[in-house]
Amino acid sequence: MVRGEKLLEEYEIQFNKLIVSVRIVDYEDEFVPFYLVSILNLSKVTEALLEKIKEDFVSKVNIGAISFSFEGGYKSLEESFINELKVLIKKYFPHIDKPTSDFLVNHLIQESIGLGKIEILLHDKNLEEIVVNNAKEPVWAYHRKYGWVKTNIYVDSERKIRHYATLIGRDVGKDITVLEPLMDASLKTGDRVNATLAPISTKGNTLTIRKFADKPWTITDMILTKTINSEIAAWIWLAMEYELSTLIVGGTGSGKTSMLNALSNFFPANQRIISIEDTRELSLPEHLHWVPMETRLPNPEGKGEVTMLDLVVNSLRMRPDRIIVGEIRRKREAEVLFEAMHTGHSVYATLHANNAKEAISRLTNPPIDIPKLMLSSLGMLVVQYRNRRTGKRVTLQIAEITETGDERVIFQYDLKTGKYVQLNKPERLLETMQLYAGLKPEEVYKNIEEKKKFLDWLVEKKITDVNKVGLLVSRYYRNRK
Repeated sequence: MVRGEKLLEEYEIQFNKLIVSVRIVDYEDEFVPFYLVSILNLSKVTEALLEKIKEDFVSKVNIGAISFSFEGGYKSLEESFINELKVLIKKYFPHIDKPTSDFLVNHLIQESIGLGKIEILLHDKNLEEIVVNNAKEPVWAYHRKYGWVKTNIYVDSERKIRHYATLIGRDVGKDITVLEPLMDASLKTGDRVNATLAPISTKGNTLTIRKFADKPWTITDMILTKTINSEIAAWIWLAMEYELSTLIVGGTGSGKTSMLNALSNFFPANQRIISIEDTRELSLPEHLHWVPMETRLPNPEGKGEVTMLDLVVNSLRMRPDRIIVGEIRRKREAEVLFEAMHTGHSVYATLHANNAKEAISRLTNPPIDIPKLMLSSLGMLVVQYRNRRTGKRVTLQIAEITETGDERVIFQYDLKTGKYVQLNKPERLLETMQLYAGLKPEEVYKNIEEKKKFLDWLVEKKITDVNKVGLLVSRYYRNRK
């Protein structure tokens, strides 16, 4: 171990028969931890020979000794690559057995027609974001536990970064060119990708990959990670059970979509749910009556675009009981959604704002600019917060909306004590429960206590599978005993 080096954590990743060691190290003279990867089942000699095979392979393609056809699609192309690589491996490793040959082919395929060593980062469940800033800097990653870390992985040229962006875009029918140097796309795994080309990004070409959670967040996960407690979750559940429209509010990376996914566990199975997103991120329990929909960008000729507004308007013709919208950004979308609330639909969406007061301000000023009195159809605001120094995410505030369209914060998280403080009595919520559900205040509090016990039981049993949680909630609705 180098002087001034502190090992924070060590673990292994396995994929495509590769075993990758990950060491997270803190250096005395550095400001962020380092994320160091090494492929355990590859010796230095083997690595050098594989590099030679890659060079041999590329040179043969360049001089036309090997040619490939795109007619059969990506799968056919990959098979052709594999066959040619097997010939070259046999040449350099004449006595190789089949399992070792397959392992080396997998490694070369990942290096040649995948995203290179970035693929390793994509297989680490501890990473949330992977960032290529240019060819001179190392690849950065956002680790769930340690925040931003520098890796020992480099993309060796600006040309290769652009090649990766083109590769990603081609899979989803999108182009990135000098004339169109910005691209939003997604990988087949659901990971969201943003790419930019120089000189728009002045230091070089960039790639930003936001990883899609392998396992959808559930309300149990949120309580276990102390993002929320069972009492606050029970209040939100009550609002959702009785179809009060809810906005999940927070800054970038505060966990708005994860919370929206977790709260979707509370939807009853006998209602139709339509979700609308730019890129699919939500994953609801499979027994629900759920229709997920995605927007679509125009083609190079400017045709075929399907906007968020198109889908919101269309969803109202699909007899939805609940409408989920990835994010409210524009006035027309917001107007249609609030009109839907007024006509009896339950709407759930996310909004960029740091607290409940700011959320009201954002909704009632340009570019969204909704009349304040329209906000009274909104039942609840759930505010998410991320501490940028520690990376910890919490539900910061729960607020109701008054008849005048103002926010009234009911519960607020005290960052100093780590506990929730009740700031106000839930007046509008109790009035709504009495008017539309016939529940007296004492019955509401009894209901909250019942839900809290149920959530505590889920946590005690560590039931975190989205389908199991959803089924248990549905059974609870059918028979509360």
